[in-house]
Amino acid sequence: MNFVSVLINYDFLKEVIRVNTNFKFFNLIHKTYICSKLIIMAGNSYGTLYKVTTFGESHGEALGGIIDGCPSGIKLDFEAIELDMARRKPGQSAIVTQRKEPDAVQFLSGIFEGKTTGTPIGFIIPNTNQKSDDYSHIKDNYRPSHADYVYDQKYGFRDYRGGGRSSARETASRVVAGAIAKQMLPEIKINAYVSSVGPIHLETPYQELDFSKTESNPVRCPDEKSAAIMEEYIRDIRKQGDTVGGVVSCVIQNVPVGLGEPVFDKLHAELGKAMLSINAVKGFEYGSGFSGSEMKGSEHNDLYNPDGTTKTNLSGGIQGGISNGMDIYFRVAFKPVATIMQTQDSLDNKGNIKPMTGKGRHDPCVVPRAVPIVEAMAAIVLADFYLINKTY
Repeated sequence: MNFVSVLINYDFLKEVIRVNTNFKFFNLIHKTYICSKLIIMAGNSYGTLYKVTTFGESHGEALGGIIDGCPSGIKLDFEAIELDMARRKPGQSAIVTQRKEPDAVQFLSGIFEGKTTGTPIGFIIPNTNQKSDDYSHIKDNYRPSHADYVYDQKYGFRDYRGGGRSSARETASRVVAGAIAKQMLPEIKINAYVSSVGPIHLETPYQELDFSKTESNPVRCPDEKSAAIMEEYIRDIRKQGDTVGGVVSCVIQNVPVGLGEPVFDKLHAELGKAMLSINAVKGFEYGSGFSGSEMKGSEHNDLYNPDGTTKTNLSGGIQGGISNGMDIYFRVAFKPVATIMQTQDSLDNKGNIKPMTGKGRHDPCVVPRAVPIVEAMAAIVLADFYLINKTY
């Protein structure tokens, strides 16, 4: 499969042959081109002006990132950054993975005397609690519904320890970038919360919820009664050696009119891309979402008030790909964690089907820890569009 991309561009290589009769030179160019296709992993950056690049693997020395484009003069609240990191970190409760990581951020550049300098902000997050032996059983085996097989096929080599680059541990770097993006936009309020776990759904409209209660329980559901039922369900799933999915809802308030760029860079398109880039995400809907497809136009249209606001908000705060000043709200669906403590058939690198039982420390449900990640990616998207708007 790796050679298909080379063949598609073979006109370029034929031109090299025509111009250069030296076969050794052509062979060198040919091998270099093929090797570049085999080893390069792209897609490690997000954003246009507020650009975030992450690096590192789950069991490497450290994770980290570079934030390019952050304006100068922003006085950073480091405690707020630490709080968001604590909300995402493993080992925080009995219903998440028990890997113990402090997730302490070490800033290397771009900050002086507590303020951003406008230069790239570099940072690392050391890994301190790796247990790589837990993954020795997958060195030559591919776990069902993991990235093991496709990484091996695409790159010809993979770091199998904890999933390497495909591990959700990478999202720690996103939370750092998102925490700083939030401080760029202090008037905008971003609140994510768990709205469902498996078959248990919180039906209360977000307008009736008290977001200050989201952090009052390990599930991060702002409804205490629903949270208790969800927590008990996750505990039961863990006892079964199984996992369960869920939904994280997010509400963004005080967004100014005008964020978003038609036609390919619509605000909801970028939010969708940002959310779908998070590990385990299988779906994204905003505003009325899929339920809007069942409505009539007379029911779905958001009628105006004299000041430009709307009487309803089925548009989800975005019209024509541009924010209209109303609340932006969306839902992000997460699948069950693929590693389960049960025996299932797996495939080895010789093509043999073999039984495999999950090992190591894993979340029985990812959504409680995904809440700050959803907020972070939303903040990064808004910060990017905010800076783009300032170029007009």
